[in-house]
Amino acid sequence: MKHSATIIAALTWLVSALLAGYIFSRLPLADFLTAIASLQLTDWAVWIGLNLIVLVLLATRWRILTHALGLGISMLQILGVRQAGALISFVTPGPQFGGEPLQVVWLWRRYRVPGPTALLAVGLDRFFELFVNFSVLLGAVLILLGSGVTPGMDWSILSVLLFGIVLLMVVAVSVLIVRPVWLRRFIRHQVEHWRQHPRLRRLGGHWAEISHQLSRLTADHRRPLGFAMLASCLAWAGMIVEFWFLLGLAQVPFDVTDFILLFTVMRLAFLLPLPGGIGSVEAGLFWSFQALGLPLSMAASVVVLMRVRDLSLLLSGALVLPTVNSRSIDQ
Repeated sequence: MKHSATIIAALTWLVSALLAGYIFSRLPLADFLTAIASLQLTDWAVWIGLNLIVLVLLATRWRILTHALGLGISMLQILGVRQAGALISFVTPGPQFGGEPLQVVWLWRRYRVPGPTALLAVGLDRFFELFVNFSVLLGAVLILLGSGVTPGMDWSILSVLLFGIVLLMVVAVSVLIVRPVWLRRFIRHQVEHWRQHPRLRRLGGHWAEISHQLSRLTADHRRPLGFAMLASCLAWAGMIVEFWFLLGLAQVPFDVTDFILLFTVMRLAFLLPLPGGIGSVEAGLFWSFQALGLPLSMAASVVVLMRVRDLSLLLSGALVLPTVNSRSIDQ
C-alpha cells in the first residue's frame, strides 16, 4: 500500500512538472527579467507585507478557535504548526489537504492537546478556510456568469457545483450542532456489526467528546466564532489585494472583470489534485491571458512571482518543521 502511494505521488509530481514545463515553453520569457528588474524596493516591501498580513490573519483565526477550546497555545506556536502543515500540504497531491493529520499529531504530541480536541481544532480551522474559499469562488463565478467575459466558457455548471458544496457544508454543520444525536445514531447503526472492535469503541468515545466540545463551543463562544469568521474573511480580502498588487507588479493591464476571471481561475487551479497547483496554475493563467488578449510575457511574470512567494512560504515551513515535529514541551 505504501509502495503504491509512493508511485502515485511520484507520477503526480511528474505530470505536474511536465505540464508546467510545457506551459513555460510556450511563454515568451524574454521580457520577464526586464519586468522583474524594474521592481523597486518599496514594491518588494509592500508585497512581503501583504503576505505577512494574510499569514497573521489566518493564524489569528486559528488562535481564536484554539483559545475558545481552552488551549493555551501562543500565536508563534500556531504560526509554526500552520506553516509546517502548509509545507506538507504543498508537496502532496492536492495543496488543499495533506498536512492536517500531522497538525493534529503535532498538537497532541508537542503541545499535549488531547486527541479529540486537537482533531476539532484542526477541523474547525479547515472548515472556516474551505467555507470562505468556496463562498468567494461562488460569488466570483456568479459575477462571471453574468458578465460574458469568456463567451466560450459555461460557468453555470461550476456555479451549481460550488453552491452545492457550500450548502452541503452549512447543512452538515447545522446537523452536527443542532442534532448531533442524529449523526451519532447514524454512525452507530453503520458500524453495528463491528462495535466490539476496540478501536471502534474508542472512536465512539472520541466522537462523544468532540460532539460535546462542539456543542459547548457553539453555545458559549458564539462571539469568538464570529471573530474567527471575520478573520477568515479579512484574510481572503488580503489574498485578493495581494493578487491585485501582484498583477500590478507584472504591469498587467486589467479591469475589475478581468481581475475576477484571473483570480477565479488561479484559485480553481489550486483545487486540482496536483502538488502545489504546479502545472494547473500555470495552465489556468496561460488560458486566462489568452482569453483576455493579454501579453503572455506578463503571464510568465505573474507565474514566477507567485512561485517566488510560494518558495518563501515553503522555506519558512521547512525552518519550523524540526521544531514542531519534536517531542512535547511543558505548557
